[in-house]
Amino acid sequence: MKYPKSAKDIKRLKKKKALRAQLQGTAEVPRLVVFRSNRHVYAQVVNDLEHRVLFGAGDLQEAVAGQLKKDSTKTDASIALGKAIAEKAKAEGIKKVVFDRNGFKYHGRIKAVADSVRAEGLEC
Repeated sequence: MKYPKSAKDIKRLKKKKALRAQLQGTAEVPRLVVFRSNRHVYAQVVNDLEHRVLFGAGDLQEAVAGQLKKDSTKTDASIALGKAIAEKAKAEGIKKVVFDRNGFKYHGRIKAVADSVRAEGLEC
């Protein structure tokens, strides 16, 4: 972040660092990273051995935003994002991923992404 970090940001980044020490994505089992801002949710599938982002999506993309109604909530957008990521993973031949919550608590929109990815048949 370019701006001075708040205590909340510092706490999340410490958790993120601890999580990343334990998680690693490979070609067979890549890492699914979820980031949420106040308004949007983004997800990427990463191969850490090659230092490559295989693909990613956000709730602003047409594939995700097209599924949403005008009165949809941010959680609805997260569910649609999870479905889009799972479809892309299936197209790439990926059946299993390691879920990286990126230092965020596992509830709300982060949990919604994980649950919708699992509901689409991707193991995480």
